[in-house]
Amino acid sequence: MNRISEDIIKEEISGGSRRSFLNISILISSAVVLGGIIYPVLKFLFPTATTVGMGEIETFSMSINEIPVGSAKIVRYKNRPAIVIRLKEQEIYALSAICTHLGCIVKWQEDKKELFCPCHAGRFDLYGNVLGGPPPKPLSVYKAVVEEDRILIKEV
Repeated sequence: MNRISEDIIKEEISGGSRRSFLNISILISSAVVLGGIIYPVLKFLFPTATTVGMGEIETFSMSINEIPVGSAKIVRYKNRPAIVIRLKEQEIYALSAICTHLGCIVKWQEDKKELFCPCHAGRFDLYGNVLGGPPPKPLSVYKAVVEEDRILIKEV
């Protein structure tokens, strides 16, 4: 063989291995991107027990002395913020503290006896109903009862 044909053969061999490397790199990159798209969709369609809250504590308990009459306190119930409001000695309300508009944490306004979302001025009553602002739906309500000197919160 002559020198020119040897150079052409070497170029074909080295070009082929570069092409194979690029093809494999593109294939792996595509698989990673596709997995990054498919994984969240599958997590949404098929949530695990911890995602939907099935494996968590069903009842939350706290001392009634932690919340003075007329005030409120943010607590964690089922791994989410909840607000417990104590209007009178034995009158307790418990709601999700997550605004249904954009997920901000609502604040208790003692003077108005309502919940206020500081992000976009959403307002809710003691039962979680929307009084004003952009929230599309009411807050989730929990059952709150006083037993002896404890406040118990449960799913409604």
